[in-house]
Amino acid sequence: MTSTNLKPIRQRWQGQLIGFLPFIAGGLIFIVLPPLLPSYFQFMMAKIVIFAIFAISLDVIYGYTGLFSLGHAAFFGAGGYAMGILMVRYGINSFWIGAPLGILVAGLVAAVFGVIALRVSGTYFLLVTFALGQVLFSVATQWDFLSPMGGTEGIFNILRPDLGFPFTWNATNFYYFVFLIFAICYFLIYRFVNSPFGYALQGIRENEHRVRSLGYNTWLYKYIAIIIAGLFAGVAGVLIAYHKGFVVPTSFGIITSALPMLMVMIGGAGTLYGPVIGSAVIIFIELFASAYAPERWPLILGGAFILAVVFVRGGIGVHLSRLWRRALLVWKP
Repeated sequence: MTSTNLKPIRQRWQGQLIGFLPFIAGGLIFIVLPPLLPSYFQFMMAKIVIFAIFAISLDVIYGYTGLFSLGHAAFFGAGGYAMGILMVRYGINSFWIGAPLGILVAGLVAAVFGVIALRVSGTYFLLVTFALGQVLFSVATQWDFLSPMGGTEGIFNILRPDLGFPFTWNATNFYYFVFLIFAICYFLIYRFVNSPFGYALQGIRENEHRVRSLGYNTWLYKYIAIIIAGLFAGVAGVLIAYHKGFVVPTSFGIITSALPMLMVMIGGAGTLYGPVIGSAVIIFIELFASAYAPERWPLILGGAFILAVVFVRGGIGVHLSRLWRRALLVWKP
């Protein structure tokens, strides 16, 4: 094959590489930067990565399926509580037992919620998911079994996971442990939403009646999407319990449900990189709010939501993607 024939192939590969540069740069930031930071900022970056998993899981049902849920924290809290109960009450410290069971419990909660919530649609779906999340919040505050110190206190003294071999945890290796799980979750969700099943979900988002007329069982597709999203939200719930060392009833609360929704809206719904950007923005806003005005955090969160809706419609990630494509067109010889 002559060099003339190889030129189009070379140009295509170069174009693809340039198109992936923002993702490569972002990956390098998350891989190279943390060891250079103080332990507190490593702690915050681990939190960003965990909430990125949480936000991406919501994006599956909101951004790709078109279901507006305000009860997603139920799966997040269920995963953390299940793992915490196994560790604190029953002494099961093994990551290979506690984490899978916590994720499974989150998936079971999602399966039950899906059966109930999918009986309605639109605004009623939002209200039902909100109500179901508040039911679990009430259970967590009133059922003493969910806390050795009383239901309103939550579960404390959650240790770093036992991986089955001698290992000393510190802020750096725990961050990379969380980041590795994030990378696996991102890959799995990417494959899911870019599969024929994921394309069917996007069709349901755009026009459910038309997809149903083609012979698809749209209820089943939405139900499976909710379960998948619940499982990955459970992953985030387990990791945040390891990260903080405790879980409390507010893990099921409305503010916890609003956080990933805001992350998805700020970053860009229907994209997987958008919720990651949104997670970083919200966590850094929370960092500064906790330092200067911790009592005004809900007000600041609401203000961020309004600014996102008014000035960043579509999400920061979508706008950055458009700017990058325009830059490539200008740069392209």
